[in-house]
This record gives sequence, C-alpha cells and structure tokens, in this order.
Amino acid sequence: MSHKTPNIAVETSLLVLLSFLWGGSFTLTEVALDSVPPTSIVAGRLTIGAGLLVLTAVWMRLKFPGTVTAWAALLMQGILQSALPFTLISWGQTRIDSGLAGLLNITPPLFVFLISLILLRDRANLGRRFTGTVIGFAGVAATLGPAAFADDQGSVFGQLAITGASLSYALAALFARRFSGQPPILTAACSMSMAAAIMVPAALMTDQPHTLSPSSEGIAAILGLGCFSTAIAMAIYFRLVRTLGPLGVTAGSYLRAGFSMLLGALILGEALSAPQMLGFVLILLGVAVTTGQIRYPFRARHAQ
Repeated sequence: MSHKTPNIAVETSLLVLLSFLWGGSFTLTEVALDSVPPTSIVAGRLTIGAGLLVLTAVWMRLKFPGTVTAWAALLMQGILQSALPFTLISWGQTRIDSGLAGLLNITPPLFVFLISLILLRDRANLGRRFTGTVIGFAGVAATLGPAAFADDQGSVFGQLAITGASLSYALAALFARRFSGQPPILTAACSMSMAAAIMVPAALMTDQPHTLSPSSEGIAAILGLGCFSTAIAMAIYFRLVRTLGPLGVTAGSYLRAGFSMLLGALILGEALSAPQMLGFVLILLGVAVTTGQIRYPFRARHAQ
C-alpha cells in the first residue's frame, strides 16, 4: 500500500454516484423517446453536456490540447465513450424497456477482461477472471432467452445493441488510460465536444430536429441527460479511470443496472421476467468474480 493509494471511501462514493447518474439515464431516455428520435436525444445531451464541461474547463483556466494527435485521441474517446454507445442504447430502448437495457449494460467489466487478455496479454488472476467472464456471459444468454431464436427478433436486436454499447464502454475505459496525466474535467470537456461534433450533424441529417415537437417531459429528460448523466457523470468517470483503473470503474456497471431496474419499476411501471432476474444474478456473480470481490477458490492463484 503506497501513500498514493486513493481514498477508497471517497472513490467508492463517487462510483455509486456515477452508477446512479448513468442508471437514471435509461429512465430519462425512455421518457425522451416518447417525443424525440434517438439520434436527436444523443445530440441534445452531448451538446448540453459538452457546453457545461467546456465552460467549467474555461472557468478553471485549464489549457486545452494544441496538437492534432491529441484531438484525434479525444475524438476516438468521444466516439467510444459517448457517441456510439449513447446511440446504440437510445436506439435499443425503442425496442426494449429501460430496466432490461440497464441490465444488459452491466457487462463492460467482462469485456474489459476479454480485451485485456486477448489484446493486452494480461494474464493476472486468469482462472478467476475467466470463470467470472463465463458466468457473466451465461447471464447475458439467460437474459436474451429463447426470444433470440424466435422469428420476431425486434427486441433481440435491441438487446444486442445494448450489449454492443457495453463493448464500446469497455474499449473506452481501456483507451481512457492515456489521459490520466490531464485533469478529468479537461478530458471530459474535449471528448464530449468531439462526440457532439459528430452527433449534431447526424441528427440534422436524419431527424431534422427543427421540425420536431418534443413534449415538455421530453425536453426536461434531455436536459437531465445533458446536465447530470453526461456533464457531471463524465467528470466523475475520468477521475475514476485514473484512481480505480478501467476494470474498477466498469465494475460499477452492476450498480448501474440495479438503479436502472429500480427506477424503471418505480417511475415507468416496468416489470422484469424470471429469465431477466436469473440473468441479473448470473451477471452480478460474474462481475463479482471477475473483479475479485469473490476470490475463493482462486486465492491460491493470485498473481504477484
């Protein structure tokens, strides 16, 4: 334990707050979808979030990157962390409930393990992490259920879109390590700005937002997404990537799923099926094993 070890109580509290903010985003997206198309929702939340983050960075007198290489990396981060997964989630929620979307979005830690193993050759605690990954993906299979093999696969495509968003989040968490030397607010402001620069033209081309008539609830939901689930959440996220690491920050996914299911049930009146509950338990167990919260019988194999 070095003196540089982060304050676990503080970082865990921030992880819970981040999980709540992102768990609530599924509910807010569901509300917004009643009157706003998915691409416009994403463009709106990114524009609001990026604007708030840039203003904060300017107020803090942070120095923005000055090279094309730096901005190219921030563009990639914005795509992986926001533009792509936000779009997949919003589109997926046109086909499935917010609670199920949050449940399927629990899988980033499992993808982080697979990517670390296959691409980064990270074999520490291999037995435990592999077992956890197998259990976790069994949970995904249980959640998808027999509908994956049915003729009507509309909801299945929605579920696969959410799972694809989880893969994007995992890649983003690993990629974000390169920004650990700069303030989290600056990384969030720049990457969100790049993501907004992609999604605003996309929304203008696909949705023609000036012709839409969003409800007051839809507008409020997008404001909530931009302020809380994007601006504040991203500032916390990039801090936690630096203090807890990619696997640690993505381990909060199961909390996000719990908040998503709870808010979906309380606010939207959604119900979960038995296969979904079984899937949740298996995914939760898989994440706990993968991240080391459940170690037995793998303790003897603990790496250095």
